[in-house]
Amino acid sequence: MSASSSPSDGTATRADAGTPQRAGVAALTLGALGVVYGDIGTSPLYTVKEVFAPATGVPLDAPHLIGAVSAIVWALMLVVTLKYVILILRADNHGEGGVLALTALAAGAVRDRPALRRGLLLLGVFGATLFYGDSLITPAISVLGAMEGLVLVAPGLEPWIVPGAVAILVALFLVQRVGTAVVGRFFGPLIVLWFVVLGAAGVVHVVAQPAILAALNPLNGLSFLADRGWAVFAAVGAIVLALTGAEALYADMGHFGRRPIRLAWTGLVFPGLALNYLGQGALLLGDPAAIENPFYRLFPDAWVVPVLVLATLAAIIASQAVISGAYSMTRQAIQLGFLPRMTVRFTSAREAGQIYMPAVNAVLLVGVVAAVLAFGSSSALAGAYGIAVTLTMLITTVLTWFVIRHAWGMSTPIAVAATGVFLVIDVLLVAGCAVKVFDGGWFPLALGLVLFALMATWARGRELLLGAIRREGIALQAFVDSLDAGSVARVARTAVYPVADPGTVPHALLHNLKHYQVLHETNVILTVVFEERAWVAARERVTLRSLGRGFWSVTLHFGFMETADVPAALAAMDPDAGLHVPVFETSWFLSRETVVPAPGGGMADWRERLFATMSRNASGASDFFGLPDNAVVELGTRVQI
Repeated sequence: MSASSSPSDGTATRADAGTPQRAGVAALTLGALGVVYGDIGTSPLYTVKEVFAPATGVPLDAPHLIGAVSAIVWALMLVVTLKYVILILRADNHGEGGVLALTALAAGAVRDRPALRRGLLLLGVFGATLFYGDSLITPAISVLGAMEGLVLVAPGLEPWIVPGAVAILVALFLVQRVGTAVVGRFFGPLIVLWFVVLGAAGVVHVVAQPAILAALNPLNGLSFLADRGWAVFAAVGAIVLALTGAEALYADMGHFGRRPIRLAWTGLVFPGLALNYLGQGALLLGDPAAIENPFYRLFPDAWVVPVLVLATLAAIIASQAVISGAYSMTRQAIQLGFLPRMTVRFTSAREAGQIYMPAVNAVLLVGVVAAVLAFGSSSALAGAYGIAVTLTMLITTVLTWFVIRHAWGMSTPIAVAATGVFLVIDVLLVAGCAVKVFDGGWFPLALGLVLFALMATWARGRELLLGAIRREGIALQAFVDSLDAGSVARVARTAVYPVADPGTVPHALLHNLKHYQVLHETNVILTVVFEERAWVAARERVTLRSLGRGFWSVTLHFGFMETADVPAALAAMDPDAGLHVPVFETSWFLSRETVVPAPGGGMADWRERLFATMSRNASGASDFFGLPDNAVVELGTRVQI
């Protein structure tokens, strides 16, 4: 059965695709606070400390404090508020966001230029792979940053920071299998409390040192960056830590909607973050020694333990957001044809988006624990953090240009004006993080390149496999036309043959004829296509064509955010169309291809062997497409590529 993608001009929405309607704006805004802003909300734990780390060479004096805080606050204004909240959130793919949704939108807009379309798809896939680096580093750096407050409670607890962080992370990944519905109800209120505490703590110190308000003048931030010379890249590499999590605004748009995300940012998140960064700057103006941990030094000693607990909870919430995002990203990649099928478990009967993927969870757990043990502190991880995020931001800007120019039909000057400034900022941010490649930045890049190789190999391998099936197969219509009504016995049942190529005779059908000398009364050649859009309207779900002699060609269309429940889609077909697939009188015949690498194929030998291995380990089509276990017959065939 196919998991390929196909461009479409449809305008389906979540509502007409049969998905639940959203709750009220207030409830969604609270939910957005709990899921979308956990990552960026934990950045104050370590950002200011890293800006003035010895590696950046930034002096800890009043002019540089004001300039650095100004650069942070205005980076939030330009990159998050103007770029993401105002511009990027407008580039939705039928209500859905994220780099893969944007990629599908951009690629669909240039479908008449195949080379450019393929290039944009590969660029978007690379951006998606970088997200997995973020999914590993965010839990590690957030929980470590929170746990480092232990040394302020008792210096003797320092040896327990890493073991404590590992224990929390292991527990977090172990509970993923039960779902996050119950815990999720507490996420929003906790994050609201977190941002209120951030803002209140900042206000106290700003009042004590009002000179820090000079940081609100953007010229001080520009002066700070200009005065650094070539060393500006080291400072930018630290400032970018304040922006990590910005992609979540766009990625989670489908869950909460554009308006709640904007309301949460402008009403609470941005003010809380800005006030806290101003407060840390004010604290350091009066007490430079607090640079050892400026975040926790904002609070009186009696408050450190409660704030430590709250920070740890906020870090867990931030981690949960990227873990859930990794599941969703993987599912989208599978349905767009860039990864093999994997087991997907739904953890909520009411919310289709709440899923658990055991394989992804296990890989993330191993990677996160390895990152904590290898780097050992938030400062060490800061070197690895940022490069993946900024590259994703750059890719998002490039893709947005194609959406504005080609999908929205705007003129080139308008497209350049809308994205040009952001492109310059993104390049500067990437350059700033590039200087940290040998200090840990290689880690997410290496991971991204490995995952990109896997995705590109799978996509290319599927193309070669379909090509081989077409070359070696028998044309379906010619086969049907050649059937003699009395030559083959017919049994009074319906047979469904899910196939990747609807134009050739399924191998499973040929096996039936060869070994049993029978055909079913009704034979359905079924293809599932995942479109390059998030949702497909119910009225566009089925494409049906009679081939004659009891044969039907059926194509089911799903969006890349939908669950492909094939039996339910067939049962919902219009009864006047002429085809009825009875649930208890239908057999499903699956063709399982065993890929055999052959010399002189379309890929390098190692890639062909890799594709064959991935194909062997892909989960079965039966579970992925919701087929009834007691009615499935699976037959194997060997295909050379």
